Amino acid sequence: MTLRLAFIVEALGGELYGDANLQIDGLASLESAQPAQLSFLSHPKYQHLLSASNAGCVIVSPQFRALAVARGTCIVTDQPYLYYAKVTQLWRKTLTAPTVPLIHSSAVIDPQAQVHSSARIGPLCVVEAGAVVGAHTVLKSRVTLGERCVVGERCLIHAGVVIGADGFGFAPNAGTWEKIEQLGAVRIGNDVEIGANTCIDRGALQDTVIEDGVKLDNLIQIGHNVHIGQHTAMAGCAGVAGSATIGARCTVGGGAIVLGHLTLADGVHISAASVVTRSIHKPGHYTGMFPLDDNAAWEKNAASLKHLASLRERIRALEAQLKPHNSN
Repeated sequence: MTLRLAFIVEALGGELYGDANLQIDGLASLESAQPAQLSFLSHPKYQHLLSASNAGCVIVSPQFRALAVARGTCIVTDQPYLYYAKVTQLWRKTLTAPTVPLIHSSAVIDPQAQVHSSARIGPLCVVEAGAVVGAHTVLKSRVTLGERCVVGERCLIHAGVVIGADGFGFAPNAGTWEKIEQLGAVRIGNDVEIGANTCIDRGALQDTVIEDGVKLDNLIQIGHNVHIGQHTAMAGCAGVAGSATIGARCTVGGGAIVLGHLTLADGVHISAASVVTRSIHKPGHYTGMFPLDDNAAWEKNAASLKHLASLRERIRALEAQLKPHNSN
């Protein structure tokens, strides 16, 4: 399949310099692109790759217009990475998809479930009693949607996702554990994407909630009664413990952990591998990790950390002793 450059620009906008009739047969990075492929420059640190790229056309920002025009055909737009994302969507829409049933013959759908007529249910999916799947939502293979759980419209749920398994709730009982029945469900809004093998637990009492536009990567654990605000994005292997509340337009880096019953305000950004141990009420970028180092040096620094509290008290005592002298 190929797309003419003029067709892409007519559909998505941007300023085209060069051969409008160039036929594009794929998308690629600046390093690997071939003469019939489209690439993009989204960050200044990669500008050294532009001149040497074999791409037939490159998407660039206005600051790199002159450099790109000197190289060859280009599309100039204010947000090259966003433009690239829209090209991928255009490419997907124009692909000729094989005609397949909306509901795969191996899917198991309870008679009491509600699946919109435009939704797609993939192979080996299970949709339990009382569950709801909204319009134009796609469940890839082996997705499990638990009883009474709701997925909104235009969602994309990748293979192996489990929505509505029991939350981790047990009460101690004379050295054993008594199960706390998880009586809530999961409510997922519109335009949500959930990566492969991610698990979202049902609530213990009230529902676990994933609001509109949330993007979750692969292998994420969302505990019971968690509430995630609109357009928040979380990278792979992140985990959110029960009853935590994450605001709108937050980001959580890969492998990061948010402990239970904490609150993150709107616009909070957590670095990869950080552990959030307290609520964060002010937007901003937060990091909590011990820097990588040579192991011997790391062990010495870790040992020093154990003495910080006593060192602080000693410094305070010294300051108190010096205060009368300073006042003189």
